Amino acid sequence: MTDIIILKTGRTGHITLNRPKALNALTWDMCLAIESALDNWRHDPDVALVLIDGAGDRAFCSGGDIAEMYATAGRGDYDYGQRFWRDEYRLNAKIHTYPKPIVTFLQGFTMGGGVGVGCHGSHRIVCDSSQIAMPECGIGLVPDVGGSLILAKAPGHCGEFLGLSGDRMNAGDAIYAGFADTYIPETEWDALKTTLIATGDPSSIETAAQPAPESRLAGWQPEIDATFAGDTLGDIYRAMPATPGPAIAHARKLMDRNAPLAMSVATQIIHQVRADPRIENALDHEFRYTYRCAEQGDFIEGIRAAIIDRDRNPKWQHKSWAEVPASEVQRMTAPLGENALQWEETS
Repeated sequence: MTDIIILKTGRTGHITLNRPKALNALTWDMCLAIESALDNWRHDPDVALVLIDGAGDRAFCSGGDIAEMYATAGRGDYDYGQRFWRDEYRLNAKIHTYPKPIVTFLQGFTMGGGVGVGCHGSHRIVCDSSQIAMPECGIGLVPDVGGSLILAKAPGHCGEFLGLSGDRMNAGDAIYAGFADTYIPETEWDALKTTLIATGDPSSIETAAQPAPESRLAGWQPEIDATFAGDTLGDIYRAMPATPGPAIAHARKLMDRNAPLAMSVATQIIHQVRADPRIENALDHEFRYTYRCAEQGDFIEGIRAAIIDRDRNPKWQHKSWAEVPASEVQRMTAPLGENALQWEETS
């Protein structure tokens, strides 16, 4: 069984992530295959629209397949991860700027690398099972794959709340925060896909759309904005009230498990991207950290605790936000010079 199914049918280019037992986790080869298909269809007059979905009902895409990064980094080979991210980020930029409609169907888990494929398209559809998140700080990474751009553009300071906590969004939250556009019950997806394939016309999505479920984030917005407006991670922690409301109590519980350095850097990245909200800028800032993260150590420890030993007890380089020196944040976010992403590759 192939990990990805790519075909032209009707008026569409149709891509199906086909690793349902692995929650459609994204491999390097899958990234390259998607990019190749998009390149081939960019000027193809027979393709009016691109449709991307995932096999099975548990996930659109649960994230990147990171086990190989652990194995290679353990041998001192950091080049593997750097090349993987370089290619993946180039794909994310192409999806974001693609000249034809890209429709994605985001059932179940859409997280990490799945956000990079599923949430930069022009028409992003969610349903009752949708759970969308950027949980990277929980494995010593930062919200990447261009996710920092979506976080930076979210209402108020929801971006900081979601990026630092890794909290999961339902359909209503995802639409409110800008990770999705349209709520359509999953029972109606097959009929909609049939119409899209036959016509290549995304206007049928609006016809099928239904009112979005209520967003918990919307109700929490005042509490989030009062706490997450600080310039640094330390400012955010110091702003947390002694007796927090539901939003901050929930976020604090999640954040206290995450890597302090990653959260410190994520805060800075979101602010920098908010000041210059371009996909290239977002990916450039993300890559500065991911390029260095395996050698720094928290990312490898995060993978160990999450998917290798599965003890869920990572030993981060810093025990708390208060122990992260500004000099280390600066080191992890400094420009990469000749190793920076090259955007002429996206043309």
